[in-house]
Amino acid sequence: MSSEWTVHGSHTVYASPWVELDLVDVEPPGRSRYEHHLVKFAPVAATVVLDDRGRVLMMWRHRFATGTWNWEIPSGIVEAGESVEAAAVREVEEETGWRVAAVEPLAYSQPVGGMSNAEHHVFLARGAEFVAPPVDTHEADRIEWIPLDAVQGMIDRREIVAGVAVTGLLQLLARRP
Repeated sequence: MSSEWTVHGSHTVYASPWVELDLVDVEPPGRSRYEHHLVKFAPVAATVVLDDRGRVLMMWRHRFATGTWNWEIPSGIVEAGESVEAAAVREVEEETGWRVAAVEPLAYSQPVGGMSNAEHHVFLARGAEFVAPPVDTHEADRIEWIPLDAVQGMIDRREIVAGVAVTGLLQLLARRP
């Protein structure tokens, strides 16, 4: 017996450049058909930037949707026609003013798999060069280099709560020798 759901069709209820809400006619195995909400997002690219002193580049910012302040890593939506790697590099510079030369894959997650197609691609950049003040000045109140050794405690104290940041930072911590 297959546990794959049957999709009979869908229609869009709302769409914008950032989010789409669909009602999908689904039928789980052995169950009746019903309409399920599906929230669609463009992929997100994020980067953990690690310097040669064992510090990560973090942004202190407010999130109005949750009413919280927290430390985050640079991240943003992948633009049409852009690779996830290019988006990760671009977002670091736009949001922090630091330029990274290259990124390598660190983590991949689907944060709300049952209700959304959201994909988070997290990369690691080793080193960065400050090139100019950030273009996206509304993104953060402060930009600082935080010792990687302090990150686990910050997550425990809920000073780092954004899923993409937690995922990437915990992956980096798990891979340390």
